[in-house]
Amino acid sequence: MHPMLGIAVRAARRAGAIINRAARDVDLLSVTRKRHNDFVTEVDKAAEQAVIEILHRAYPDHAILAEESGAKAGLAGESEYTWIIDPLDGTTNFIHGFPQYAVSIGLQHKGVLAQGVIYDPTKNELFTATRGRGAYLNERRIRVSRRAQLNEALIGTGFPFRDLEGLAEYLAMFRELTLRTAGIRRAGAAALDIAYVAAGRLDGFWEMGLSPWDMAAGALLITEAGGLVADPAGEQNFMELGDICAATPKIFPAVLEAMV
Repeated sequence: MHPMLGIAVRAARRAGAIINRAARDVDLLSVTRKRHNDFVTEVDKAAEQAVIEILHRAYPDHAILAEESGAKAGLAGESEYTWIIDPLDGTTNFIHGFPQYAVSIGLQHKGVLAQGVIYDPTKNELFTATRGRGAYLNERRIRVSRRAQLNEALIGTGFPFRDLEGLAEYLAMFRELTLRTAGIRRAGAAALDIAYVAAGRLDGFWEMGLSPWDMAAGALLITEAGGLVADPAGEQNFMELGDICAATPKIFPAVLEAMV
């Protein structure tokens, strides 16, 4: 395992332990609404702090972009390395006791995704990837599914929940893919959904209005597992735009077409 990936795994597991402890008494947690349908808990903040402390200790000069605290440590642009962190992707699921959430940690080197970790603490499933070395689930190599027909495909998505101005556009995409696929799934944690595409559990995924920390680790998992990932124009600007399509190579064009 690459040394930087090893540090990220340690940080993700530490955050996962904090989340699992808090899940035992989730009704006692303090929950704050950041904006419409967007929540943060003391667990998000504690998990993020634990991740940052471990990363800082190992790499004090690296920049950090984290969901709850913003850019820290060196600030983006001052370091070749930037860690992109979502300490609890799926907070709404978490506060409702719905066991679909994860810790996501990605690393960019000179703007290129180099390391990725997504950890599901409820199932103890660890998805990892290093650029050029493949993608893994609990140390077992994973690949995207071999399905080639859209009518056989199971596709993941995420409904608009913060900004609802694009709801009509999204519903048109949803209708198109509902008619043409074997099924659509919306589990509420984008990082895990993308990891599931890499592991062959979903054949594709699309969502709009995401943040970099929702996509960074998962995007590397997809490419290292043999899949394709892009923005709706088929370009590599999904991290900046927040709109993403990821799928097996043969199904990717049809999912991308539905987004246009």
